[in-house]
Amino acid sequence: MPNSSIPSLDLHGEYKDAAIILTDEFINDNITLKNEYVCIIHGLGEDILRKAIHEYLKKDKRVESYKRDFFNPGCTILKLRIGDK
Repeated sequence: MPNSSIPSLDLHGEYKDAAIILTDEFINDNITLKNEYVCIIHGLGEDILRKAIHEYLKKDKRVESYKRDFFNPGCTILKLRIGDK
C-alpha cells in the first residue's frame, strides 16, 4: 500500500492505452493542485503496465523524476515539476 499522504492512481485492470491517458490526466490534476509527489499503482503481474507507464514518464517533461517504491515495487513514486521550482 502506498503512503496514504500522497495522491495515488490505481491502474489495476486497465489496458496500456487507457492507463497512459489516466496517468496523463492524473499528472495534470496534481500539477494544478501543486502536489509535488504522487504515486501510480501499476501492480506487478507481467510488468506490462509498469513498462508502459515508465516509458511514458521518461518522455514527460512535467515529471522531474520517478522510481519504483522500495517497499512496494507495484507502485511508482513521481516527483512533479511544480511552478518555478
